[in-house]
Amino acid sequence: MPPPPTLPPSSPDDPAEPSSMGREMDDEDLVEELLLTVNAARAFAEFRRTQRKECANLLRWLQLVLPLLEELRDAAPRLTDDAYRRLALLGRALAAARRLLRTCHDGSKIYLALESETVLAQFRDVYEKMHSALDGMPYAELAISDEVKEQVELMNAQLMRCKKRTDTQDMELSMDLMVILQNKEEEEQERNADRAILERLARKLELQTLAELRAETMAVKKLINERNESTTQMVGLLNRFKEIAGVDEKDVLGGDVSMPKSLDKCPSLMIPNDFLCPITLGIMTDPVIVASGQTYERRSIQKWLDGGERTCPKSRQPLAHLSLAPNYALKNLILQWCERNMVELQKREPAETESERKGEAADAADSIPSLVEGMSSIHPDVQRKAVKKIRRLSKECPENRALIVDSGGIPALIGLLACPDKKAQENTVTSLLNLSIDDKNKALIARGGAIPLVIEILRNGSPEAQENSAATLFSLSMLDENKAAIGSLGGLAPLVELLRSSGTARGKKDAATAIFNLVLSPQNKVRATQAGVVAALIGVMDDSALGMVDEALSIFLVLSSHAACRAEIGTTAFVERLVRLIKDGTPKNKECALSVLLELGSNNRPLLVHGLRFGLHEDLSRIAKNGTSRAQRKANLLIQLARKL
Repeated sequence: MPPPPTLPPSSPDDPAEPSSMGREMDDEDLVEELLLTVNAARAFAEFRRTQRKECANLLRWLQLVLPLLEELRDAAPRLTDDAYRRLALLGRALAAARRLLRTCHDGSKIYLALESETVLAQFRDVYEKMHSALDGMPYAELAISDEVKEQVELMNAQLMRCKKRTDTQDMELSMDLMVILQNKEEEEQERNADRAILERLARKLELQTLAELRAETMAVKKLINERNESTTQMVGLLNRFKEIAGVDEKDVLGGDVSMPKSLDKCPSLMIPNDFLCPITLGIMTDPVIVASGQTYERRSIQKWLDGGERTCPKSRQPLAHLSLAPNYALKNLILQWCERNMVELQKREPAETESERKGEAADAADSIPSLVEGMSSIHPDVQRKAVKKIRRLSKECPENRALIVDSGGIPALIGLLACPDKKAQENTVTSLLNLSIDDKNKALIARGGAIPLVIEILRNGSPEAQENSAATLFSLSMLDENKAAIGSLGGLAPLVELLRSSGTARGKKDAATAIFNLVLSPQNKVRATQAGVVAALIGVMDDSALGMVDEALSIFLVLSSHAACRAEIGTTAFVERLVRLIKDGTPKNKECALSVLLELGSNNRPLLVHGLRFGLHEDLSRIAKNGTSRAQRKANLLIQLARKL
């Protein structure tokens, strides 16, 4: 991944940082500034999920520093040069802590996930600065009580341990991001397996509601300084989250969301905020007023109401009625502004009428129960036609999936999994994949006894049925209870077989993603290794046409945490493969290979020694300076480990 966009600059209310060790302010002013900085940092209470643990730790330590500063303020001792220097250093650390906490409080959630290694390194840097400032603090000459001194010294010991701690990456989040970003080229034929990953990411990052997506849009726009691969990835992910949430908007780059193409020529043009729909943040072409008095683009608010919502998206007030009143006055103002500024509004296709929408919903409501009944027919031809239609309907919208489930569709589909007709099997397992998008259905499908039948299709079904069976197992394995069930029922062996087969790249990617998800469960690591996953993954790495080196290395990294698996992975031949990737691979290849080598070398020093014989020192030094943020950190840890050897 290219260098990340820079963090937003400090706001004017940030406390000033001492710029030198000289006495730039009175002793009392310095102590008061430290107190202000700590209290300002402690004002942040809610944090992005990916950094929540580190933020909580840092806040706890800031709370422990507070009594020290309060005693200093009350005693007001004359500060020696050493005491002043240490307090000035502490001021730098506290200011950095405040900036970091603010970023984790209201920064882009997508940025914090994509650049989690960079952010964790910033936490380590803050811990280092705090430890350096407090280590050797002259408590006696500062008139600090023994109780506060003991408290701060205990905290400082914790800081020392923390700054030496190895980062623990959220492997599931990392793999999900990798799969989605690498499958971007196939977005025009996006599969439900990818949608399931997107929905899990949206849930993990808390980017599901309109309010969350709107706040994230603003946060992303603050980070965008130029168009590059990193910002494009951030915007692409944000747009896909909006798409699965039913929010109709596209580009964030270059200005306001959903900006008409004509505005690309005048990016400095400021669009009045009242002209933007609060849901899509695009210029409204058909503004309407809802019962709360708020104005929205007709298409976006109608989609909100069609989804069953009965509140105002912006104010969250219950709506007394669902009538939409055209806002002609605002529409005229928008048209006049566009004419004056030579802005051509986007032409939108006519929205479906309410009667058309109700008609389609009624058709689905009428047909689904009879189709579910048809799947249980004694006539194979009726079964085939019914499940084919269920496959299509289950893919189209959440309302159809709910109707299918409510009509008894899951038991009927599970009953069809054992059908000898290969095409019927394919449509059946794909329908279950579609239904499994909804979390509550994952448990229903597993409890209904589908897992062993899906595994059987994975072994003996048609090529497309095998691929969709792998995707179904991946989707079901998002529930921890299903991970264990799939592993114990023998699901890993056919997934490994699909990985080593001569099948399609899509099938291999589905298999790899499912295997990765399953081996996050400790008992499945050994099962996968016994099923031959090591040799299969090496074969995947050697097939350059697949482009799955990073996925394979991510699975190796998870397996390497288990001693028995590590023994099979940790060969000199495998280390030589890692060295070649570190030398000649893509930036992401280098990052993943370094992570695996660090895990293996930390537990088996001779393996690292073997790798170093191939001139790895120079490559590590180069990556430590110019690699991705995560690669830099892993390279530095390997350099430290090599020095100990």
